[in-house]
Parts: sequence; structure tokens; C-alpha cells
Amino acid sequence: MSTVRTGPVIGLLVQIVLLAVLAETVGLGAAGWVAGLAYGMLLCALLSRGMSRSGAGALSPADRVTLSRAVLVGGVTALAADSFGRSAPITLMVVLTSVALALDAVDGYTARRTGTTSELGARFDMEIDSFLVLVLCLYVAPSVGGWVLAIGAMRYVFVAASWVLGWMRGSLPPRYWRKVVAAIQGVVLTVAMGDALPGPLTTVVLVASLALLVESFGRDVAWLWTTRHLRRTALSSAPAVLAHASDQPSHRVPSAAPGLAGLGSGRVDGLPWPERPTVAVARRGIARV
Repeated sequence: MSTVRTGPVIGLLVQIVLLAVLAETVGLGAAGWVAGLAYGMLLCALLSRGMSRSGAGALSPADRVTLSRAVLVGGVTALAADSFGRSAPITLMVVLTSVALALDAVDGYTARRTGTTSELGARFDMEIDSFLVLVLCLYVAPSVGGWVLAIGAMRYVFVAASWVLGWMRGSLPPRYWRKVVAAIQGVVLTVAMGDALPGPLTTVVLVASLALLVESFGRDVAWLWTTRHLRRTALSSAPAVLAHASDQPSHRVPSAAPGLAGLGSGRVDGLPWPERPTVAVARRGIARV
């Protein structure tokens, strides 16, 4: 077995063990097993592909933390799928979700401390966050209303739009508020799942959470739209600027073409951002956190 596939396969095995433990403790029906196994196998396949494409020989310490979060999310997915045919163990689901959300801060901290920040790690972390939010939305929708699915579907709509609209395929500047809004979604949905608040108040909180998400995505869409010409110009002029820079190694890239130095790192629009190691690159418009 190649080194690249070791981490994802171990994750799949741990996922199966977790499903077995859930089956023996709280019970897990056919729907839960199918959802959990499908999730685990898809996670293994996509993570293996991502590692292969990025040239990663093994998972970094931070990636292992994210993989642990992913396994917990698989358990929540299985329990959520099972809940449509039987009563769900709410307390256990809240605990698994809370631990997964708490570890979201640990993997980033680990990446910074070990100097192993990477595009793969950022993308992996983002995808797990997005999927967990979607699962939580699917779970609370029957009691809250189908409108809550907009929270979980918004990022995937953003991705789909980037496949159609070329101007949405670009890297976004780092923005801490984006991470704050993403964290709020998970916390609010966990509260809604645990029925910690009265029904009307839960609805109000979820509506406010959705409003924050719309604002965050709306700001990014507006930025991509207003900078589309600048990014197109940067792409078209990049070869000439890079060639000129290579001929004059003792000089900086000309200021008339700002940001083109980022192309050397594989950026799609040549716009470098100060926190490059900690920001997922939006290659083909897909890395949105």
C-alpha cells in the first residue's frame, strides 16, 4: 500500500469501528450503516485523490486532527440518517458534533505550530465544516422548516455557480469574519439540534445565522464581481512580467503589475494575500470558507 493512501484508509477503518460502536451502544439501523459507510468510503477516495494531486506523501499532524473530526462527522451523519426512521440519541449527537466543532480550532493551531499549513489541509478542513453544517440542516429541517436547508446548501450553490460563471473562479482575500460566520453556523445548528432554546427563539437565532451567511457570501460574490477585470488583466500580463522578473533577479516585479508574484505559487488569478499559508486557494472557485 502506498504511503499516500495510508492515512485515508486508516480513517475509513476507524470510521467503520465508530459505526460498530454506535450500533452496539445506541443502535444503528440500515439507513445509518449505509450513510456512514458511504460517507467513509467517499471521504477515503476524495482524500486519497487530494493527497495524490498535491504530492503529499502522508497526512500532516494537522491533517490527522482534521481526519479525526471527519470520522466524528461520519458518526453524526449515520445517526442523522437513522433518525428519519427511529428516535435519535440527541445527547450523543450533540456531544459528537461539539467535539468535532472544538477540534476545528485544534487543527489550525496544530498546523501553525508545526509549520505544516497547506492548501490541501485548508481545503480538507473546509469541506468537513461544510458537510457537517449540511447534515445538521437536514436533521433540524423537519422540526424547524425546509428554509433552514439554505444554510447548508449555500456554499454548494456558490461552488455550482463558479462552474458556470467564470468571474467567480478566483482566490479570495483572507477575511477572519468569514471563519467567524462559519463557526456560528455550526454552533447555532447544534443548539437547534439539542432543543436548547424554545422553538420561536430557535427560529429567530437560525434566521439571524442565515442572514450572517448571506452577508458573508454576498460580500465575497461582490468582491469577485468588482475585481473580475483586474484579475483577468493580471492573468493576461503574467507571462511577460514573470519573464522580465527572471531576467532581472535583483529587482522586484514591476509595480505596474501588482500581485503577479503569486503566480509562482500556482495561484489562478495572481493576486497574493498576506496570509497565504493559512488561506485555502479558490482554484476553480471551490475553496470558500
